[in-house]
Amino acid sequence: MRVGWLLVLIACSSSRHDDAKQPPPEPHVPAAPEPASKVIISTAEREVTVNVEVVSTPPRVQKGLMFREHLAPDAGMLFLMGVETDHAFYMRNTLIPLDMIFITKDLTIAGIVENAEPRTETLRRVGKTSLYVLEVNGGWTAAHHVAAGAKVRFDGVTPL
Repeated sequence: MRVGWLLVLIACSSSRHDDAKQPPPEPHVPAAPEPASKVIISTAEREVTVNVEVVSTPPRVQKGLMFREHLAPDAGMLFLMGVETDHAFYMRNTLIPLDMIFITKDLTIAGIVENAEPRTETLRRVGKTSLYVLEVNGGWTAAHHVAAGAKVRFDGVTPL
């Protein structure tokens, strides 16, 4: 029996001794936030900025803004389409009206679909090729006087 207690005593004392040699735990340092991605559009009057969530994989592009009940006033989703073509979007399972801004490879607005009706499968397109599509709240482009032909630049987004 004494041998058993002796082993327990040795195990406990060596574990405490090992703990004393361990450096204290590092304080938790939160990771730096990812840089915010922005799309800046030059209108005839001024520059307007949209804080964007960037999507580029086929599943993320397909899901887009589906099932979202709210989008902040100056927020949007930027689709990096990967191929330049006349892209078409529908609003199935999209709960809020959206403006769709189709942007060319040279970062010019090719065209805009305004106030796309939610929960529909009607294809929306502008009849011109684009490489990027920016979705914002319905009515945003009219409120900010954004029109086809305006120049766009990205901040925190690497163009394709």
